[in-house]
Amino acid sequence: MGLGGSWDAEPYGAEDIGHAEAAVAAALESGITAFDHADIYRHGKAEAVFGEILARAPGLRSRIVLQTKCGIRLADGERPGIYDLRGPAIARRVEESLTRLRTDRIDVLLLHRPDPLADPDDIAAALTDLHRQGLVRSFGVSNMGPAQIDALRSRLDVPLVANQLEMSLARRDWLESAVLVNTPAAAALGIPPGTVEHCVAHGVGLQAWGALAQGRYSGRQETAAEQATARLVASLAEAKGTTPETVLLWWLQRHPAGIVPVIGSARPDRIRACADAAQGEPRLSHEEWYDLWITARGEPLP
Repeated sequence: MGLGGSWDAEPYGAEDIGHAEAAVAAALESGITAFDHADIYRHGKAEAVFGEILARAPGLRSRIVLQTKCGIRLADGERPGIYDLRGPAIARRVEESLTRLRTDRIDVLLLHRPDPLADPDDIAAALTDLHRQGLVRSFGVSNMGPAQIDALRSRLDVPLVANQLEMSLARRDWLESAVLVNTPAAAALGIPPGTVEHCVAHGVGLQAWGALAQGRYSGRQETAAEQATARLVASLAEAKGTTPETVLLWWLQRHPAGIVPVIGSARPDRIRACADAAQGEPRLSHEEWYDLWITARGEPLP
């Protein structure tokens, strides 16, 4: 999301391409070979800049996994942004992404947000056609719960391989829902209980967007709980000879669901700070994992 310059229709320039090249180089050096896009990021310029990089490095495409998303239409003039997962819209957006990315196939296509007006049969027909043409190899969803996933799974001949949710030490709805059943606090959660377990049971991989918690524990802090958590993260990082960013990713990776963090930063230094998480097993004990969770909560478990 951080590639391509400004969030408007202004064209990107040479400086934006250089910034993107530095970010991609840092990722590859750190052992990161999967790149997550969406057609709306920077009004399409994130994909277009990445396409410039692929064109300049012909051998790179075969070394990486390329993922993008569709289904959100940004605001246009006085018209507000909406969701659109109609079959023809999906097909059109995929063609546009392929053009911007300068590639002949997308490895993973995610449906970005649920569209209440979309017909699951229509969606399935569009995805099946894209798969048959070889334009998309695998499919997944983003920001969806069990019922929405099942509505698609029941109509598809190909599996859904991923559900991308906001998951981090700061955004813990996915985790809190497992322990706040039968408590008043459960009503405030944004993810249906059982979403993680449902994905695991059906082989739908979990991807965590916002995995670094927007810098709450490795940069800025606004609350007492965030300050206490940042101190604990820093202490664990020092003790284990790694970085705060890696500790935050280890916390997600330590969960038995096999969560794959998505690193949202485009800063090369911050990407390199995640290298230990990309290259090895999470080195957090059972107690350390809980210490991080409870400190971030700011209160004991129920």
